[in-house]
Amino acid sequence: MADTLKSDTAPEGMNRRRFLTWVVASPTLMIAARLGLDLPPASAAEAPVTEAATPLSLLLALQSDGRVVTTLPRTEMGQGITTAVAMLVAEELDLPLGSVDVRSADADPRWLIQLTGLSTTMRYLSGPLRAAAADARARLITAAAHRWRVLALTLTTANGEVQAPDGRRVGYGELAEDAARVLLPEVLPLPKPPSRYTVVGQPTGRIDARDIVTGKARYALDLDVPGAMPAVVARPPTLRGRVQSFDAATARAMPGVVGVVPLPSGVAVVAETFGQAFAARDALRISWAPGPASTLSDADIRARLLSAIGPRPLPPLLTTRTVEGRFDFPYLAHAPMETQSCVARVQGSHAEVWSGAQDPKYAQREVARALGWELTPQNVTVHTVRAGGGFGRRFFPEAAVEAALVSRAVGRPVKLMWSRNDDMRHGHYRPASHHRILAHLGLGGSILGWNHRAAIPTVEFPHGFGDVVTALVGEVLPEVTSAVFFTLTQHVPYRFGFVTQQMTEVPIPIPTASFRSVFTSQVGVANEVFVDQLARELQVDPVALRRSRLTSSRLRAVLDKVVSEGRWGRALPPGVAQGVAVLEEYDSAIAHLVEVDCTAEAPRVLRVTIAADVGLPINPKGIEAQLQGAAVDAMSTTLSAGLHIDAGAVREGSFADYRWLRMKHVPSDIQVHLVRSDDRVGGVGELGYPSAAAALANAIARASGTMPTRFPIHEGGV
Repeated sequence: MADTLKSDTAPEGMNRRRFLTWVVASPTLMIAARLGLDLPPASAAEAPVTEAATPLSLLLALQSDGRVVTTLPRTEMGQGITTAVAMLVAEELDLPLGSVDVRSADADPRWLIQLTGLSTTMRYLSGPLRAAAADARARLITAAAHRWRVLALTLTTANGEVQAPDGRRVGYGELAEDAARVLLPEVLPLPKPPSRYTVVGQPTGRIDARDIVTGKARYALDLDVPGAMPAVVARPPTLRGRVQSFDAATARAMPGVVGVVPLPSGVAVVAETFGQAFAARDALRISWAPGPASTLSDADIRARLLSAIGPRPLPPLLTTRTVEGRFDFPYLAHAPMETQSCVARVQGSHAEVWSGAQDPKYAQREVARALGWELTPQNVTVHTVRAGGGFGRRFFPEAAVEAALVSRAVGRPVKLMWSRNDDMRHGHYRPASHHRILAHLGLGGSILGWNHRAAIPTVEFPHGFGDVVTALVGEVLPEVTSAVFFTLTQHVPYRFGFVTQQMTEVPIPIPTASFRSVFTSQVGVANEVFVDQLARELQVDPVALRRSRLTSSRLRAVLDKVVSEGRWGRALPPGVAQGVAVLEEYDSAIAHLVEVDCTAEAPRVLRVTIAADVGLPINPKGIEAQLQGAAVDAMSTTLSAGLHIDAGAVREGSFADYRWLRMKHVPSDIQVHLVRSDDRVGGVGELGYPSAAAALANAIARASGTMPTRFPIHEGGV
């Protein structure tokens, strides 16, 4: 490819590494959207897209048939990013949406960050992607201008073609080879202004919807890796327990059993079918050493959290009274619909892993470490596949590590599956927490200060924030990483005088992980519930209190919208009430209004109204689905779903006792209204959970006369 580059038409001596975008292959046009970094050597035309992948870039490959392949360094987990990415490419290239294919990238160090989380995917990638597509379009126009010997400025694009004023037209596929040789476009490679969008911003069904509903979409265990054998693992009765000894004689003699493999996490059984593997697993005789939390149950954990809160701080001068609120949140399982699973093939000094990891590069490092290849992680290839939900759980690649160890032990590929029981009782969890919030009031109802002290077990971030440096810090100094993340993400969006929020990390040996919206799923919820308590103390309307004290115009706008659309304050029957809450996070703002009926034994949500400002809404239909799903998550964990710890073991083992809402409990009326303040792309995935939970709690308080302070409210289910 070096020779090809020398034959380009660039002026002699030009430093091509300065260009924002680059043509890296022929005969297909492949554009890497750059952020000012040097580009690695280009690869051959027919090489895999990952061969030309570069740090902080998105690659576009224009094929000879006119289709565009976009390589996405993130994981599709049901959030709809493949559709949003395809829409951006189709928009900038003037292509039909059906002409864009989106493929996930394998783990590759040339992508600086591949972590899917923290609502970063579209926020971080939409700009480079638009730039890449706009540059590709400019090169296609230039190639057509050279072919027709006309001014490039006179040409336009539409429906995957370059068109001339005299009616001539040529498809992108026919121009791919010529466009790849263009070094300097003869039209400005600028993305379109949003005012010209015809695809982006239009409610669009998912491009993979048909594959999902017909079963064509392939998850890890659907993959046909030749010779792969089913594998399951016998796990300890307590969290992080260990095998002391085991007898596998009976299991080995059972039909179809291929092998029994001891692991740090338990004992694996490989068989010809999953049914045979489960039967043999149950026949194992294992003596277990208890895990480090085996002396702890719910009461012990709550006592530790309570004792960590500490004494009250001194109130500000002129304080006449102090209002206090206390809140308790449980451990939560992420409970994605697809349990942890992985396909692995280890042969000699190389391993391949197929997994729906939220951070493929971290999975690569962890598998390499488990295999003793810590200094050569490149010997492990991680193929990123679609995942059935993540919510933070898939940052931890235990299934990939187990599958690789088992594959090496039995000498053949394996498909390793966690059962639902495994997933619930041996996962990483949103930690429990206890909160004390103090509001210091002065004369005339003035608010002089706000203090929120949260006692939370350390959230594990060994994966860091998607790069090696923060991963190293997260592993060596987990408390520091957790504390820094708390400080960076938690804020109170109100003028409440002197505001302080602190977290005390409590060492409790139960595995933890980030959960949807991380600390805000507890801190933000408690704050918004306490704002309602403060409104009652001041005898003012909770919406009026928020509107008068909010520091963000975006929050005031979404609050006004939700109040208007939800008809706040209208007359309701006894026992029925509304609640509101707001949140600003990840460059987005949201407000929820929830209406609930508390006349029966358990609260029943009647309707939910949501107003959100996510800036440029790439796919309003996808945003609506995300926010509706997050609202159901919030209703579930507020009303009925939570984990219990009994002597170091998780009590809940399936959706039979981890009481997520059934369809009959979900309101049919969940409205989403988008408020647009500007054209920046805001986050959505984390956004919809906290204020939905708080608005529901506030509605229950208004309907029942009792403010919920301990969640879930109805541990027996709804």
